[in-house]
Amino acid sequence: MSLNSPTNLAERYVFLQAELARLEHAYYVLDNPLLPDIEYDRLYRELLEIEAAHPEWITPESLSQRVGGVALKEFDSVTHEVPMLSLNNAFEESELVAFDRRCREGLHADHVAYAGELKFDGLAISLRYENGSLVRAATRGDGASGEDVTANIKTIRAIPLKLTGKNIPKVLEVRGEVFMYLQDFQKMNQQAAALGDKEFANPRNAAAGSLRQLDSKITAKRPLSFFAYGLGALDPQSWLPQTHEELLNTYVELGLPVCSERRVLHSVSEILTFYQEIGAKRDSLPYDIDGVVYKVNSFAEQAKLGFVSRAPRFALAHKYPAQEALTTVLGIDVQVGRTGAITPVARLSPVEVGGVTVTNATLHNEDEVKRKDVRIGDTVSVRRAGDVIPEVVSVIKDRRPIDAKEFVMPLRCPVCDSHIERLADEAVARCSGGLFCGAQRKQALIHFAHRRALDIEGLGEKIVDQLVDQNLVRTPADLYRLGFTALANLERMGEKSADNLIQAINASRNTTLARFIFALGIRHVGETTAKDLANHYRTMHALMDASMDDLLTVKDVGPVVADSIISFMQEAHNREVIEQLLASGMLLAVEEKIISAAVAGKTFVLTGTFPTMTRDEAKDLLEKAGAKVAGSVSKKTDYVVAGTDAGSKLTKAEELGVPVIDEAAMLELLK
Repeated sequence: MSLNSPTNLAERYVFLQAELARLEHAYYVLDNPLLPDIEYDRLYRELLEIEAAHPEWITPESLSQRVGGVALKEFDSVTHEVPMLSLNNAFEESELVAFDRRCREGLHADHVAYAGELKFDGLAISLRYENGSLVRAATRGDGASGEDVTANIKTIRAIPLKLTGKNIPKVLEVRGEVFMYLQDFQKMNQQAAALGDKEFANPRNAAAGSLRQLDSKITAKRPLSFFAYGLGALDPQSWLPQTHEELLNTYVELGLPVCSERRVLHSVSEILTFYQEIGAKRDSLPYDIDGVVYKVNSFAEQAKLGFVSRAPRFALAHKYPAQEALTTVLGIDVQVGRTGAITPVARLSPVEVGGVTVTNATLHNEDEVKRKDVRIGDTVSVRRAGDVIPEVVSVIKDRRPIDAKEFVMPLRCPVCDSHIERLADEAVARCSGGLFCGAQRKQALIHFAHRRALDIEGLGEKIVDQLVDQNLVRTPADLYRLGFTALANLERMGEKSADNLIQAINASRNTTLARFIFALGIRHVGETTAKDLANHYRTMHALMDASMDDLLTVKDVGPVVADSIISFMQEAHNREVIEQLLASGMLLAVEEKIISAAVAGKTFVLTGTFPTMTRDEAKDLLEKAGAKVAGSVSKKTDYVVAGTDAGSKLTKAEELGVPVIDEAAMLELLK
């Protein structure tokens, strides 16, 4: 069958959707980029090419129909009145020429003026000013809604708390980038090293991590900066200048920081000159950039060109090529990640790439090793591109030695000797010893103790680190064998805290089967699936011995989920840990659904603080009654349950005319 056949192409399309979603979540939500931008761009461009050939495959859930990630739960959600869209990218001169042609054709003009500016490598932010005062700041999030980081933004001295000048609109949402100057970043890392603290990998991660601190006092100590470059909501609209360049000049008058490296460009040749000039001094700039941006200068012309679902038609990001160097592959090992992902890693002869000595480079997965045909002994091109993880880009095959050795993916985990599995729809191979594997140990314990799992209050990341590092806990079952003395001797753990943790661990024995299944951390088994499995099998042993055919009869369990469960339960190490947990006195209740005709099948959204219960408790009650609880308000929402300090979700409900009720009314419905 041809690689371009509809069946194989469809499978590739499904893989790209899943892989890009994973990469976007890691990049935008976790501030932990897994691949260099150029590799992400390659995958995304491949996705767009497939969709261009098969537009009938595009759904509202397609990644091309949305922008980034989702907001972190620790922050309140903010709905953007004007979406924060991303930009289409160009890498070749031909793409730039095509962009200019589309703009001229769309405007029926011989020439178009563009505003040229830098593409910063930081974190996009929206600042809302009302009558000149800063009232709210939000991250981009998924483009439609982001995180409320107002308290942290107010610690950045470059951002005015009150605008200056006379011509100030009633509402002005300023879009821009939070970043760190390289000098400030280096100084901060030097101070961290002197104190023995963790150093940041790069300025972008440092800026994003600093802005997402829950304690604004920590943010205040970080040397963050800001440049304004765009516009969101505006009232009145008559305030808007005629051009983007005039807007930036007005921002300067209002006291907002704007980058001076910008220019109005009148042709493709001027655009290319700007691109080349900025590229020539890129290494000497005081901050990181990964390209330049061109926007149609006239706002009237921008409005005429409009938008596609993901990006404006009137703007383009022109990226610079990544920095590369040649070196030799000394060996290929595999690393086991915190989630069990098996990643091939090339061990390299040391080489300078982008000012950093590189000795290792990711090969991503088995398919990528085969696709690039990387062998031990090869001369390869390595790219860093300012990112944390260097990658092998290509092989110089005319330099391949006769004795070059092919890579073979191991069948057993190098850490715990559990078997390595690879599901049919995934590119990543994984260690199946989730409850036992040392590489996954900390992640497994943190998930096990999560409030939506076994809910062991006080068992946080720092305590888990100490328990694992001191070899006090190897699996979740070991938690129930911990003694008071061992806990009390941990750093920052007094007798009272140790006693509270012992009580919390003991209390967690009395739980539900659904929570226990979710706590095991089986891949693809979330809370909802765990509840469906618990209702179907009723006991843990019944689930452990379930066949593939039987699993496929469970509500919403497909082949991928069923295969993951089978692989997990067939691993002897995992079964042993489960048996140890059950033997420790776990009482696993099966919650019976009490369907309420008034709420069954309806969609609820919860917001604010309720007087007698938490939102998690309210969610459990509604779901037990047959309702669906969503995270955002839409026209399909049946009810919004609002408590005190309800935020943007309440505002959205009022705008859409969605019924708003309080906790008492919700409980009345549940009767």
